[in-house]
Amino acid sequence: MEIEILCTKLIKPFLPTPPHLQHYNLSFFDQISEKEHVPIVLFYANNNFINNSTIVERIEQSISKILTHVYPAAGRYDKDECSILCLDQGVSYTKAKVNCKLDNFLEKTRKDLSLASLFWPHVNKNIDKTNLMVSPIVTAQVTVFECGGLAVSLSGSHPAMDGFSDFKFVFECAKVCKMETPVEKINFLSFNLGNIFPTRDISRLFKSTYTPIIHQDIIVKKFVVREAAMSRLRKKCIDESCGALTFQPSRVEIITAFLWRAFIGASAIINGYVRPSLMYFPLNLRFKSSLPQVNNSMGNFRIDVPIKFVPRETKMKLHHFIILIRDTVNKVVASCNKASPDEIVSTLVNIYNESDSSPEWGGNDEVDKVLCSSLCNFPFHDTDFGLGKPALLFFGMKDIQMFWLYDTDIHLKLVCNWT
Repeated sequence: MEIEILCTKLIKPFLPTPPHLQHYNLSFFDQISEKEHVPIVLFYANNNFINNSTIVERIEQSISKILTHVYPAAGRYDKDECSILCLDQGVSYTKAKVNCKLDNFLEKTRKDLSLASLFWPHVNKNIDKTNLMVSPIVTAQVTVFECGGLAVSLSGSHPAMDGFSDFKFVFECAKVCKMETPVEKINFLSFNLGNIFPTRDISRLFKSTYTPIIHQDIIVKKFVVREAAMSRLRKKCIDESCGALTFQPSRVEIITAFLWRAFIGASAIINGYVRPSLMYFPLNLRFKSSLPQVNNSMGNFRIDVPIKFVPRETKMKLHHFIILIRDTVNKVVASCNKASPDEIVSTLVNIYNESDSSPEWGGNDEVDKVLCSSLCNFPFHDTDFGLGKPALLFFGMKDIQMFWLYDTDIHLKLVCNWT
């Protein structure tokens, strides 16, 4: 399977950004986010037999229209790295083709899901932490299969866009492409986080940060948990808890606990003993704070909740993990629910200084670390560019051990990508 790059260019906003919007302030949450690109790939069968040139051209046009509204995505970071100059520099866009049919590719991904990463924007190969802040904030690629199917990939620079922002960009772009929405009717994000949470001198707030080990060769596995299996697992957890589980655990809590426990068990087999484990659980704060004006804000507004497993302190039954996850997340939500912006920042700083920067946890190579990110209830399967629902979804970040959770199109299953 070979991917041939046909052209690479910059797509600029459909209408120029007015002068009063040409300086966009990043927020405190943007300032401390990971310095990396986070790609999304969606694969589509062309069952409608739409001419490839037509659909690709419409996708380009929809990106251009969206950029008129999401103007920071077409800019570049300023030298201070605390703002974006929105001078319509454009997003990097690549058109490519691949010498195989989509059905054959989908069959191969059943054995090796990491093949989907080949369809990430190829320019991302040249973007790393050394040049991230001078690279395009958004990169995109459309790859055409021999059968007419498409792989549509978009990657957002994390200091400017979190998962919520990335998804809204992709989803609305697809809707504009399908409905051919006029540019003046596109309005789905606000741009106020930098004013509510201005950047700060983080050297005064955070202790020295531990640099994690980068995992170069990571295998991607996909598991589909059907509703019947989920129901049995939930019942087993409740029965085994003998009353300790006083709430109905969610699908995300059950599967997160199940995978985390398996991760800890695998580590114990490899190392010969049960090691402490630190799991980060990204929590979108947009609908969990007392700030309704940020519910649709572009940027980063999340806390990576650190959940700590201590051997012999936390027992290994599944319900013990579920309770640990629920209690830790609820504590963070409660601290942010009615807090002021300054109080939310203080909560985040305290949490990170007790985990990321502490020698006992973040700075300890004897602690296993994993990240779980739930995208459940995000309607990825409704992301329709005019070709129907995607046949396959794939999410990025290959430099850490993590698992992604997301719904299938039937909404009766849960899919876990474990990298």
